[in-house]
Amino acid sequence: MEYSHEVERMTCVAKGPNHGPAPIPQEGKWDQVKEIKDISGLTHGVGWCAPQQGACKLTLNVKNGIIEEALVETLGCSGMTHSAAMAAEILTGKTILEAMNTDLVCDAINTAMRELFLQIIYGRTQTAFSEGGLPIGAGLEDLGKGLRSQVGTIFSTKAKGPRYLEMAEGYITKIGLDEKGESIGYEFVHLGKMMEAIKKGTDANEALTKATSSYGRFADAKKYIDPREE
Repeated sequence: MEYSHEVERMTCVAKGPNHGPAPIPQEGKWDQVKEIKDISGLTHGVGWCAPQQGACKLTLNVKNGIIEEALVETLGCSGMTHSAAMAAEILTGKTILEAMNTDLVCDAINTAMRELFLQIIYGRTQTAFSEGGLPIGAGLEDLGKGLRSQVGTIFSTKAKGPRYLEMAEGYITKIGLDEKGESIGYEFVHLGKMMEAIKKGTDANEALTKATSSYGRFADAKKYIDPREE
């Protein structure tokens, strides 16, 4: 260690109390985190790229400082989906400090990692007060039937109004309008359920029918439109 001349000439004054870092809540306990291995927790964070064209929701399950599980969900940019595939391989097995200082391919994923890092080291995880935390695999609970991300896609113009394209229920196929032309419900296909049925041997058309349902007062509509064509 190199000291300046001014510091070398100083008289040494003994340090008083040394209580260490303030405890943070982690998986049902209060821990003094002094090293990376002292950190555990599951949490989520959101990141965005510089042009803000796309976003990433990142879920990490950290045990003893190591990322044991990662769920990478991206939106708005085709390239981000491939970045997510690479980031998922990169993240698991690293410490959160290593992950913080690793190129996760996409700015949005890097930003999400930064936001998660801050939550985790300050004890703001989703499992801060859950004894023992959550098991590896808990991140999949964020996904719906068929393990698909919860996506909402709505397009709207002043001239023609809103078009529901995809919601939590599924892929929107028709919008129901009342006599005033206002939306009162929609028909949707739950793609997760449909694909699971097809994988189990159900005919595709039958699977489509079984996975199709409606929301709201769709049956009472005076007119139906295809949101992608009309």
